[in-house]
Amino acid sequence: MVPDDIVQEARRIADLLRTCQYEYYVLNRPTVSDLEYDRLFDRLKALETDYPEIITPDSPTTRVGSDLESDLPEVEHTIPVLSLDKGYTAGAIESWMEKTAGNAGMKLTFVVEEKIDGVSIVLYYESGLLVRGVTRGNGYVGNDVTENVKTIGAVPLRLAEPVTVAVRGEIYLPLEKFETLNSALEIPYANPRNLAAGTLRRQKSSQVAAVPLEIYIYEGYFQETYPTHLEILGRCRELGFRMNDRTAFFSSDDMGGLSDYLAGSVRDRSTLSYEIDGLVIKVNEITAREALGYTGHHPRWAIAYKFEAPQGVTRVKTVDAQVGRTGRITPVARVEPVKIGGSVISNVTLHNQDYINMLDLAEGDTVAVSRRGDVIPAVEKVLEKNEAGNTTWKLPENCPSCGNRLEAQGAHHFCSNQACPAQVKGAVQFFIGKGQMDIENFGPETVDFLLEKGHIRGIEDLYSFDYDSLIGEPGFGEKKIALIKKGVEASVGKPYHVVLPSLGIPELGKKVTELLIKAGYTSIDALLEAADQKKKEKLVDIHGIGEKTADRILSELANPEIRNRIETLKKAGLNFREKETLSEAGDTSFTGQVWCVTGSFDHFSPREKAMDEVKLRGGRSVGQLSGATTHLLAGRGGGSKLSKARNMGIQVVTEKEFLQMLHRSGEEET
Repeated sequence: MVPDDIVQEARRIADLLRTCQYEYYVLNRPTVSDLEYDRLFDRLKALETDYPEIITPDSPTTRVGSDLESDLPEVEHTIPVLSLDKGYTAGAIESWMEKTAGNAGMKLTFVVEEKIDGVSIVLYYESGLLVRGVTRGNGYVGNDVTENVKTIGAVPLRLAEPVTVAVRGEIYLPLEKFETLNSALEIPYANPRNLAAGTLRRQKSSQVAAVPLEIYIYEGYFQETYPTHLEILGRCRELGFRMNDRTAFFSSDDMGGLSDYLAGSVRDRSTLSYEIDGLVIKVNEITAREALGYTGHHPRWAIAYKFEAPQGVTRVKTVDAQVGRTGRITPVARVEPVKIGGSVISNVTLHNQDYINMLDLAEGDTVAVSRRGDVIPAVEKVLEKNEAGNTTWKLPENCPSCGNRLEAQGAHHFCSNQACPAQVKGAVQFFIGKGQMDIENFGPETVDFLLEKGHIRGIEDLYSFDYDSLIGEPGFGEKKIALIKKGVEASVGKPYHVVLPSLGIPELGKKVTELLIKAGYTSIDALLEAADQKKKEKLVDIHGIGEKTADRILSELANPEIRNRIETLKKAGLNFREKETLSEAGDTSFTGQVWCVTGSFDHFSPREKAMDEVKLRGGRSVGQLSGATTHLLAGRGGGSKLSKARNMGIQVVTEKEFLQMLHRSGEEET
């Protein structure tokens, strides 16, 4: 039995902490120091540890989350959670307001609210206690994320009064906090909304607690009746919900100033600490809402004003699981062709199951598609759910290429069968491709044919196969065969720093290869010796190589299949020792310079060859512009990097100027 004084102390501290949390997260007016808050919190945590019986569902300590994994079961909504009709001009909004008032048969007033670009959530309270937090889902069924929602400081775990109510809101991540968190991620998110959505669907609530999510409530469904929407918002505020004060009010018989207000909202958008993608205009009178009712898709009493007409909107036809050269399974959306920035997009990478879950994407959904960095197509969000009832797409349990059981490793799924046809094909295509061995006149069709006919079984066979035996095969004339042989023979002379990353060994990409060579691992024999002796610490000592990378490199190099491949390629004459670089020979004309590249070039295809020239002369190359970047090599179609470099004061170099710099460095060398 818990002593009464312990129960009373725990209740007193819990009430104090709830008040502190409300003042901090909702009112933004904290009255106690962080030190005092932490002292109270730690005391309550200690009491609950000693006496678990006193823990309540709304205890302030639940906000730290749990390390226990939990699934996200589907639950049905008990309130309508529909989409909104949309308008893109002030004229369209005014017409809608006039039409709506006419349909209602009465004078109406309208409330205008910011449309936060976040994750829609429904919070269900019974007798004042939070019992469920459910994502929007398809509008009828969503995922139960209650434990994750509890970690958000502005979500009341207990209301100011013991009422039963459902409220709708938007969970979001402030821009400043998004930039800080996103910069540390291996695969950065495109926008705060996607990071917020991905966070909210994590299986460990302690991980959600580490992300500073916030919330605004914009709708309440009470058991009692209120005459207007404004009164519902006021009631929500009384109960302790965080509300957005940036609202406006207009009448159907006096819409003067509406156009100016909409234009001002567009103008002020960039000054906000959070992202909005429009405004929501709602009928204020509840009786009119009930009379207007709903379509099967949206309420007739509300409309969204979108700041800009949609660009890159398309429909997902199907989702396929592709098998990469390392066995990683990547979902790819096949979408109806859509033109974005001069390119027609029909395939969009979806990364992994977590990314799909975050988007809540299903086949048939209408989606917004962008080109990140003006290059990579990406699904930004689901705009409309499909009408066929398709649920969130799931990865298959078995490899679509070989049938091997898939294995989850971190955020991704893999096929561990190294003989998987899709992996073999991917490895060969990677090896011969631009940016790697760049074997000319050896296209993907040739690879497909040779593998399908059993002429080659992997990379090593490229240098032993008798290409003359193809004479007589459809599409293989003497001229084509001669060109293929010429390309293969020329590739034998590629330097070690090109050969090694072309093998496609996990973690042994161009950057790591460069780090290893600089650290003295100038031959494959040196790396194989490190693998034999398991010299992990030697690799970890190299700046830029972590324990995970070192472990994977040593593990892969100990693989007999990898070793046999390397030995076969050595016998074929490929370079597995790095020759002296220009910088080692005395040409350090690019030392201290940090280069980035954008666009396409006449003399450097792929463009990474230009960066190889920079590194040979003591310079450094980076993938993204930063304050440390000194030069941008700009070719045709430079895109956003070019304008960004000019704004940052980075020296922009054309291909002609770059060739002149290389020529001058050659003269200095001689």
